[in-house]
Amino acid sequence: MPRRPRMYLPGVPCHVIQRGNNREATFFAEQDYQFYLECLNDATRKYHVNIHAYVLMTNHVHLLMTPDAKESISLVMQSIGRRYVQYINKLYRRTGTLWESRHKASLVDSECYLLACSRYIEMNPVRAGMVKHPSEYQWTSYMSNAHGDVNKLLTRHDVYTGLGLTEGSRQRAYAALFETVVDKNEIQLIRNAARFSMPTGDSRFQQQIERALKRKVGYAHRGRPREAGGE
Repeated sequence: MPRRPRMYLPGVPCHVIQRGNNREATFFAEQDYQFYLECLNDATRKYHVNIHAYVLMTNHVHLLMTPDAKESISLVMQSIGRRYVQYINKLYRRTGTLWESRHKASLVDSECYLLACSRYIEMNPVRAGMVKHPSEYQWTSYMSNAHGDVNKLLTRHDVYTGLGLTEGSRQRAYAALFETVVDKNEIQLIRNAARFSMPTGDSRFQQQIERALKRKVGYAHRGRPREAGGE
C-alpha cells in the first residue's frame, strides 16, 4: 500500500510528530533536549517556519508550526534529523538511525483547532503520567504560552493573540484552557489526523485543503477514544 503523502501549505499551521525508530528513546540526558531545541531554533529560522507549541517526550516530539513556504517544514525536519542524529551517535558512540524514516504531519484548521492542538501537545506529559500538570514538565512550550516565560523558539499565532488585549490576559485565557475537561473525541480526532496525515478540522476545512492542493486528502473522523497515554 503506498504511503500517504504529507501535506504542507504556506501560512497553514501543521502538527508534526517525529518518533524514535521502533519507538525507542531519542533523548538520554538533559543536554540532549537542549541540543534538539538548538537544532530546532536554527532550522526554523533558516527555513522561515514559526513554532507555536512543542513538547519533547522521551521517544518522540510534537511540534505545531506554520511555514512560509510549502517545502519549509520538510527542510526543517531533514535538517534536525541529520544534525541531531550525528550529535547522538558521536556522543554515545552508536551507529545507525535514530528516528522513524518519516515524520507525521497534519494541517490544522487554525480557526477551530489550533488552540486544541496546542493543548493536546502540551498535555502529552500529563497523559503519559509523567507529571500531574503541564507546568511541571520542562521540555514544553506551556510555561511560555500560559505564563509568559521567555522562549526564543516561539511565535504567537493570530489565534493566540486574539485571546485578549494584553499579554497577561492572553496568558490567563490560555492557561484556563487546561482547567477544563478535554473531550476524548477531540483528542482522538487530533491523534488520528496526525497518524494518517489527514487534516485536523471539519469537512469545510478538508474541502479548503483539497481545493488548495487540487487533490483528495481524506478526513480524520472522530473515532473511539483510546486509553490515555502520551502520544
